[in-house]
Amino acid sequence: MGESEGVAAKETASTNSQMGKASPNGVNRIKKFDNEGEFDQSAPPPFKIAEIRAAIPKHCWVKDPWKSLSYVFRDVLVVVGFAAVAIYFNNWAVWPLYWAAQGTMFWALFVLGHDCGHGSFSDSPLLNSVVGHLLHSSILVPFHGWRISHRTHHQNHGNVEYDESWVPLSEGTYKSLDISTKFFRFKVPFPLFAYPIYLWTRSPGKKGSHFNPYSDLFHPDERKYVITSTICWTLMVGLLYYLSKLIGPVEMLKIYGVPYMVFVMWLDFVTYLHHHGHEQKLPWYRGKEWNFLRGGLTTVDRDYGMFNSIQHDIGTHVVHHLFPQIPHYHLIEATKAAKPVLGKYYREPRKSPGPIPFHLFSYLVRSIQEDHYVSDTGDVLYYQSDPQLYGLSQSKMK
Repeated sequence: MGESEGVAAKETASTNSQMGKASPNGVNRIKKFDNEGEFDQSAPPPFKIAEIRAAIPKHCWVKDPWKSLSYVFRDVLVVVGFAAVAIYFNNWAVWPLYWAAQGTMFWALFVLGHDCGHGSFSDSPLLNSVVGHLLHSSILVPFHGWRISHRTHHQNHGNVEYDESWVPLSEGTYKSLDISTKFFRFKVPFPLFAYPIYLWTRSPGKKGSHFNPYSDLFHPDERKYVITSTICWTLMVGLLYYLSKLIGPVEMLKIYGVPYMVFVMWLDFVTYLHHHGHEQKLPWYRGKEWNFLRGGLTTVDRDYGMFNSIQHDIGTHVVHHLFPQIPHYHLIEATKAAKPVLGKYYREPRKSPGPIPFHLFSYLVRSIQEDHYVSDTGDVLYYQSDPQLYGLSQSKMK
């Protein structure tokens, strides 16, 4: 899609400025290190995005459509195989294993469709669109509707005013929410089921729908694309309805419905952790303090153990955010090449202690419990907590 080139060209002099900024504890900092020598994550970096780009080998930018398609064929074959095995055995010793495995594969399909949306799947817009629609429609995602809003996310990552994905609530918006909304937004596991709601209504404080071509998410020239994706999504819903009539709603729930919910949990889990829950609170920006590079450097890489290759290394997220044109099969090499330039601005992900990344759950829970809103004022911001939230919510829910 070329998001980074256009935005990077507009980088302002704030990248190299040393203006005072508010730290998480309210102390202004004017250097890269505070008085104790701790690295200041919000300090403007001493390098340009062009320097990162130059460090990445040229072959990492090459898109091989046949290689990309091979991942599609592999994942689709696994999805069909899992379904066939589960239907064949059809017992409750198999179904839970099937749900976990198939939901994970739905998530893998989503990541490949996500690559189509970025144009990192191939250089052919037609191939990207066809494969993207097939993959995303099969898991009830409107391809163009989501592609466009996700493009907005990449163009504005780290910007509290214009970011689109898991963007922080301003203090004023947060305080305007009723208790039940706060409870379900900031109480695990409810945020892990947010994606379908987001597709229809976006986040609190924002309006629009990924299915409505007249939503303010889209430019008038993009309406035809949104209509196409909404039609494809509707056809998939119709197919699922027909199959539920044919084999029964309970069987469809077991074969498709539960894996779909597992996929939604994967999506919310991964996308949230790419922008939240680091050991140190990371900055968000507004106004003149934000630029494309500084925003991109607030993203977080994660290690998902045995799921790294299954989900096409989407955990290698910092370089992906800065250069979404790089195919997923080059992200690890590109990140390794970029790290010497990024220096301390790259936060090495904690390695999963085992094949299943249980360590990430603690990051998720802590962040959801503590990261509630950002101030209505200021240009360098950190999440703040509402200490009364859970007490009030629990008494209200009782």
